[in-house]
Amino acid sequence: MSTTPPPQAPPTGTATGPDDRTDDGALGWLRALGPRGRRAFAGAFGGYALDSYDYFTLPLSMVALAAYFGLDSGQTGLFTTVTLVVSAVGGALAGVLADRIGRVQALLLTVITYAVFTVACGFAPNYETLLAFRALQGLGFGGEWAVGAVLVAEYASARHRGRTLGAVQSSWAVGWALAAIVYTLVFSLAGDDLAWRIMFWTGALPALLVVWVRRSVRDAPEAAAARERSAARGSFAAIFRPGTAGTPGLLRTTVFAGLLSTGVQGGYYTLATWVPTYLKTERGLSVVGTGGYLAFLISGAFIGYLTGGHLTDRLGRKRNIRLFALLSAICILAYANIPGGAGTLLLVLGFPLGFCMSAIFSGFGSYLSELYPTAVRGTGQGFTYNTGRAVGAVFPTTVGFLADGWGVGGALVFGAIGYGLAALALLGLPETRGRELA
Repeated sequence: MSTTPPPQAPPTGTATGPDDRTDDGALGWLRALGPRGRRAFAGAFGGYALDSYDYFTLPLSMVALAAYFGLDSGQTGLFTTVTLVVSAVGGALAGVLADRIGRVQALLLTVITYAVFTVACGFAPNYETLLAFRALQGLGFGGEWAVGAVLVAEYASARHRGRTLGAVQSSWAVGWALAAIVYTLVFSLAGDDLAWRIMFWTGALPALLVVWVRRSVRDAPEAAAARERSAARGSFAAIFRPGTAGTPGLLRTTVFAGLLSTGVQGGYYTLATWVPTYLKTERGLSVVGTGGYLAFLISGAFIGYLTGGHLTDRLGRKRNIRLFALLSAICILAYANIPGGAGTLLLVLGFPLGFCMSAIFSGFGSYLSELYPTAVRGTGQGFTYNTGRAVGAVFPTTVGFLADGWGVGGALVFGAIGYGLAALALLGLPETRGRELA
């Protein structure tokens, strides 16, 4: 089985959307999707935003949870690790389902799963039950992005694919911002012992999205037809098949794509998990103050996703990831070593930190989709992205255990190691800008 088609010249049009040669300008990528593609975009955008919202109910409530159940830093860090490790299983299964039953059906299953178990977390009577519910939430959380990204990638043209998937990725910042706003309101109006439960109960919001997606969104027709013609669709064996003489396999691609994902997500989830705790415990910020600082981080993330999407189309997938791996590592080191009392500097630095650590993700949806053929695109993307989540989950747990001796700020430096790993992984992967997915 061939890894992917060779790089091609910029396309003159796509099979699933209109000719995009005249679709320039800020929203040219959106017009080029066509009506069906725009509905797919809306479904993937909404699903990932609510995925983000449900994920951040935990980090934002971490301090209250630790006090309620009497947990140390290692135990609270384990919440994130369990979520991300189980997400690898959920992501791999969702990828296989996307190749076998279709992108939209798999997307619906992931959204329902993460919503149900986020709400269940709010009813947990003890630490062990909460840990189990959070693990089950990871099954849906792990699969949503990979499935949604493949759905949209198969509608997007090669010319616009990076910025289109970057826009989908930006919905993570939208969900994060919504979670921060709800957190600020809930923890200001309710006592901590009840507020963390309310946060989880608001995770029922995705139920509304499920109804709309089921009625309005369909798989890209030609990609669905190509998938159905393949006897090997949804095969784990295919993505681990080594190459033979004259026939390149997918094993090398899968190994290096998994390492790339591990490095980037190890750095990212270290920051996403521990920055709220760092601001509150070591900087002494109130709930509202923490929300103000996070506003700079989240706004930087949103703009970073959109900017990174454009740059991945202009610079290429590998150059964009390499550039922002370096900048993200520099930001972590600066953020964790700001001298005490430099509150204004901490506030300002939140914007470039959010920008850099998010811009690096913008190329992932297009890059991983382009690395795999149609029959195993969901399987390959779901496995590599979520294996990266699982292995990268070691990073926030390590920070949790190191925090008792180093402080959270000092331990955050560990996240910079992940970005170095990502840069090295790129050496084993090809550039894919300009490839068609048919």
